[in-house]
Amino acid sequence: MSAGTGNLRPGDDASVPPPPAPTRPGLDPLTARRRFATVSFLFWLPPGMSIATGVLLYTERGMGLAAIAGFFAVHSLTAAAMELPTGGLSDVIGRRTVLASAGLLNATALTLIGLSATAWAITLGMALMGCARALSSGPAEAWYVDTVHAHAGPGADIRTGLARGSSAMSASLALGTLLGGGLPWLLGLVPHAGEWLTDATGGLVIPLSVPALLGVLVEIVFVLYVVSALPEPPRPRATLRGVVGGVPAAIGAGLRLGGQDAVIRRLLLTASTTGAALAAVELLTPRRAAALMGTAESGALLFAGLACAGFVCFALGSQLGPLAARLTRSSERAVLTGRGLMVLGLALLGLTTGSTSTLATAAAAAGFALVYLGLGVAAPNANDLLHRRVDASGRATALSVQSLVLQLAAAGAGLAVGILPLGPLPWLLVATIVLAGALLWVRGTGGGPQEPALAPTVPAGSAPER
Repeated sequence: MSAGTGNLRPGDDASVPPPPAPTRPGLDPLTARRRFATVSFLFWLPPGMSIATGVLLYTERGMGLAAIAGFFAVHSLTAAAMELPTGGLSDVIGRRTVLASAGLLNATALTLIGLSATAWAITLGMALMGCARALSSGPAEAWYVDTVHAHAGPGADIRTGLARGSSAMSASLALGTLLGGGLPWLLGLVPHAGEWLTDATGGLVIPLSVPALLGVLVEIVFVLYVVSALPEPPRPRATLRGVVGGVPAAIGAGLRLGGQDAVIRRLLLTASTTGAALAAVELLTPRRAAALMGTAESGALLFAGLACAGFVCFALGSQLGPLAARLTRSSERAVLTGRGLMVLGLALLGLTTGSTSTLATAAAAAGFALVYLGLGVAAPNANDLLHRRVDASGRATALSVQSLVLQLAAAGAGLAVGILPLGPLPWLLVATIVLAGALLWVRGTGGGPQEPALAPTVPAGSAPER
């Protein structure tokens, strides 16, 4: 009996091939993971390029320190105000549309910032960038989780993909910081290149604006990639009335998330302590760098290097996040481990304040690295917990609530840190806040997956029906 007919039973028809194995719809998890990481890298590269030159560019355009602080305040407040409305918009009209819109807004914002010499135009650019930040806070991650769950089921592992996305974001910011700081410096090495560029453009383009304008090109690539590489299941045709009517419902559901689920409430409280920690690091570290180096310019260069190192540490921590979950046997304990590293880092930064000795400087640098390493370890595990508590129709809204809480806490902590006396007190106060957030995870959440929190209810025709 031949191998081809050896398994036939009486009554079988040898001429009819067996039915094909059932296939799952959509992209496979590995492809989705690669595309999610690519989207994360492309979106964050332009902001990274503007980090090193932003303040110097505005100063070169004739803006004072108070005006520059106002520009950044406009960005933060706009992003915070738009978080929930835009998160709900993604759940109503789709992830890809909102992500592409974020890229177009960022391209417009970077064009204004790179070419404008007036305060109102820069303010408009920062507001548009804040809108883009809010638009981007949830859709890419929600697309990835939706795609993996559609192909492999709701129990599929998403921690590795979330970690790759976080690592791609950090690598992009690190590379962008180096490019943004290095391009004007390289132009300065070419005799008269900067003067020629300024004269040829009538003063619109100066060496410090080159990174922002190159960022516009990257944003165009980002939009084209999003449109072509992020397929979504068909959604009911969205009408203007349906979109406008669906967003408030999604906002309301987002605001109720913490009250419905104790784990989501812990995650939101943890996000608020993250905002406090980042505000302290971003406000206090540049001053310490300037004091250590002796001049503001040298301090800014040192801070750019530290920021790049921080992004690398965050990327490393994100890669270690799934391993931490396996070693500690739960995402909850991995979050606790990461937050513990952050507390240790903040304590080191506080205890070494005021000393410029070699030992104190090395300890402070180690503390800075631990803050970002711990943040990276905790982030993919915290998001894994979040995604297991919400379903697809409310996922981007939940991420936007998390981002909103972080930004509001950062704003409040920044104001508090600004009025406290310099020294160990601000650092140790923030370390205590992060410790309080870490202690929330000492007690487990009860183990197995829970029923997802209720999704936003939106009018028919404005969101996919379940």
